[in-house]
Amino acid sequence: MGRKAGRGAGETRRLILDAASRLIGRHGTAVPVSDIAEAAGVSKGGLLYHFPNKEALLSGLATELMERFRVQVEEIADQEEPGPGRLTRAYIRVSFAHAGDFTGLRDYIALAAHLMFEPELEALAQADAAKWRKALSYDGLDPAVTRMVIAATDGANSAPLWGAVLTDADSQALEADLVALTRSDRETTTIL
Repeated sequence: MGRKAGRGAGETRRLILDAASRLIGRHGTAVPVSDIAEAAGVSKGGLLYHFPNKEALLSGLATELMERFRVQVEEIADQEEPGPGRLTRAYIRVSFAHAGDFTGLRDYIALAAHLMFEPELEALAQADAAKWRKALSYDGLDPAVTRMVIAATDGANSAPLWGAVLTDADSQALEADLVALTRSDRETTTIL
């Protein structure tokens, strides 16, 4: 399949990453590059132009997922009032932004699970986690609060993999409770 007229390199790269995300999330990293190229509407050579091998494609996909999350958190943090907990509140808000989309969360978790079994990507994920640990630990909150908030946020958003116990209302209340924990005027709501 030839290159579509008028499509830029950035758009082609985006199409490839979106197709890789869908296929790898559903079928694992063993999915052939040719299948990803076909799903993206590009030739295999076109895919290989942007990602010279499968490892580069997987690394590009993992990096893009991590960077997208980080950019979203930073954008929300910029809108937060200055002071302690600003980054942590943004982390919570972005993490809960799609909490009601169980199918989307399951697909995202499945993709991350497939990618984490790639040895090269494990180091990339650990480096990203270390950046988050450092950034969140310097957010001005009690370390115990930071640990609880991050564990609850990450745990609540992996629940769709096994079947969500919390209702949408519970999830919204949990988000509000976690945000409240990051403020000095801690008012919490009751959940469950």
